[in-house]
Amino acid sequence: MHRPALPCLAFALTLLVATAAAEARTAKPPLHGQDWVAITGKPLAATAGAKIFERGGNAVDAACAMIAATSTMWDVLSWGGETQALIYNPHTGKVIGVNALGVAPTGASAEFFKAQGMKYPPEYGPLAAVTPGTPGGIMVMLAEYGTLSLAEVLAPAIRLADGYPIEASTADRIEAEKARLKQWPDSKRIMLPHAGEAREAPHAGEIFRQPELAATLRKLVAAERAALDAGQDRKSAILAAYERFYRGDIAADLVAATRAAGGLFTLEDLANWRVELEEPVHVNYKGIDVYKLTTWVQGPAMLQTLNILENFDLKGMGYNSARYIHTLYQAMSLAFADRDFYYGDPYFPPAEPIRGLLSKDYARERAKLIRADRNDPDIRPGDPYPFQGERNPYARALGKWHTVPSGTVSAPPTAARLEALASQFTRGTTSVIAADKAGWVVSVTPSGGWVPAVIAGHTGIGLSQRMQSFVLDADENPFNVVEPGKRPRATLTPSLAMKDGKPLMAFAVQGGDSQDQNLLQFFLDMVEFGMTVQEATEAANINSYQMRASFGGHESQPGRLLLSTATPPWVRDELKRMGYTFEYAERTSGPINAVWLDREHGTLWGGSSHHGEDYGIAW
Repeated sequence: MHRPALPCLAFALTLLVATAAAEARTAKPPLHGQDWVAITGKPLAATAGAKIFERGGNAVDAACAMIAATSTMWDVLSWGGETQALIYNPHTGKVIGVNALGVAPTGASAEFFKAQGMKYPPEYGPLAAVTPGTPGGIMVMLAEYGTLSLAEVLAPAIRLADGYPIEASTADRIEAEKARLKQWPDSKRIMLPHAGEAREAPHAGEIFRQPELAATLRKLVAAERAALDAGQDRKSAILAAYERFYRGDIAADLVAATRAAGGLFTLEDLANWRVELEEPVHVNYKGIDVYKLTTWVQGPAMLQTLNILENFDLKGMGYNSARYIHTLYQAMSLAFADRDFYYGDPYFPPAEPIRGLLSKDYARERAKLIRADRNDPDIRPGDPYPFQGERNPYARALGKWHTVPSGTVSAPPTAARLEALASQFTRGTTSVIAADKAGWVVSVTPSGGWVPAVIAGHTGIGLSQRMQSFVLDADENPFNVVEPGKRPRATLTPSLAMKDGKPLMAFAVQGGDSQDQNLLQFFLDMVEFGMTVQEATEAANINSYQMRASFGGHESQPGRLLLSTATPPWVRDELKRMGYTFEYAERTSGPINAVWLDREHGTLWGGSSHHGEDYGIAW
C-alpha cells in the first residue's frame, strides 16, 4: 500500500490549514465605498476624517484631519512628533513623498551624549526629543494638496482638545507611566488629573481636557484667518500659520519650555527646519510597483526583501509553511542588516548607496546566502557599492560588523526582559489611510511624542522621543550618527502600490521595527495568496527580532520568532530544528490599515486589522 511521505503530508496539512484560515470569515467586515475611505488608529479620529470628506474635502484634507485628531488623542503620538506620507496625485499621476521628520537640535552630538555616559541617546525625557515635525507636515500637505482651510481641517482636533471621552487603552497607558510623567511638571499637570488618588490618570470614558493644546491650535487658525483677512490666498494663509508655529510666538514658547525642562532646542533649530517634498523610491514585484520613502526611514528594507524574495517560489511553499516562514525570516534579516548599517538622513553626507541596495542584481547575490536548512544568526550587511559602480568607503567598519555587536556578552534574558524587548520592537505610531473617487490616495504613519512624553510648558505639545534611533558610533552605522540638524533613521514606513501606472493599494501599520515585516506579509498575502484586503489585514504574520532594534539599547535576538498560536505543531517542530526559538500571540498581523482600489467595479475596499482599536469609515 502506498503511503505518502511524512514531509509531503505535513505540507498538505499546512496548505489545508492555511487555506481554511484565509477563507474564514474575518473578525471585521471589509469596508466598501464609492466616494471615499478614511481609516486610522482610533474610531473618533476616523470620524474626523469622515467629517472632512462630508464637508467636500479630498483625501489629503481628510488625512490631515485624522493626523491632527490622533495627535490630540495621544494615539501613540502627539503634536510634537513626526509625520511622513506617500500621496498619489491624480492630476500629475505621480507619487509624492512627504518628509516631516524633525531633526537633532543644536548641541546634540555624539560627544555630548557620550559625555553623559550614554551608549545611545535616551529613550525618554527632553534630551530624547527631535524638533516637532507633525504640525509642519500637516500644514504643508494641506497647503500643497488639500482643498479646505486649516480652520476646517483642525476643527475636529480642537473639539477633541477641548474635551473628549478618553478610551481605556490610552487612559491605562497614562496610569502605567505615571511615575515617569511625574518627572515633568506640565505632563503631570495635564495627564494626571486625579493626582494623589489611587488612580491618578483619567478613567475610561472620562472627559479628558487639554485647554492649552486647544489654545495653541486656535492660534494657528487665528494666523490663517489674519492672513486671509489681509487678502492672502488659501495656500499663503495656511503657511502663515506654519510661520507662527516655527518662527513666531508658538516657537518662542516651545523653545523656552523645552530648554527649561533640560532640552536643547533653539529658536534657530525650529526656524531652519522645513518639510521636504521628495521623490520616493520603488521596485517592481511581479508587475506591481511598490513605493516607499527613502533611507531616512526603514521603508526600503521592504523593497530589498521583495527583490530577494522574487528569487523563490513563495506560493509553491504554501502560506505560513515552515519553509515559507524560514525564507521570509532569512530574506528580512538580509535586508534589515543592510538597514542597520547603510540607512540614514539623505540630506547629510555621506550619501547612502540606495541604487545599489535596490539593485535586482544585488538582491540575487544576497538571496544566494540563504541556507535552506537553518537560520543564520549572524547575517551581516552586504556591499551594494559595486552594484552602483563604486567602491565601499566603509569596508573596514563593514568587516567588523556583526548582528550582535562584538564583545557583547549577556545572560539568557528573563521573561520580563523579553517582554520589554518585544515592546521596544513594536513601539509607538499610528497609521492613516485615505482615498477618494477623484483618485487621491494617501498613506501616512505619523508618530512620536507617545506616552510618557514631556509636555512643553503651556503649549500643550508633547515632545518627540525619536533621538533614541540615532547611534553614537560610526562603526555601527556611519550614516546615522547623531549631529545637529540631522534626521534620525526612523521606523515609520507608509506604503503605496501601483499597477499599470495607477494606484492599486495603500497600506500602513504601527509597530516600530515590526512595521515592514507586517506590511511585507500583508502585501504577499494579497499578491501571492489571493486574500482580500480585510483578510490580509487580519492574517497571521511572523515577526523577527534578529535585526537591531531602533529603540532603547538597539538590541538583537537572533533566531527569536513571533508565531501565531494557531501555528500547527509540525511547523513549530520543523522551525525549531532550523534553530528558531518562539513566542506566541493570538493576533500577530499588527494593526494594519489599507485601501484597495477595485478597478473592475470602480469602488474602494478598505481593510482594518482586528489587532487593536484601528477603525475605518467609507461611503
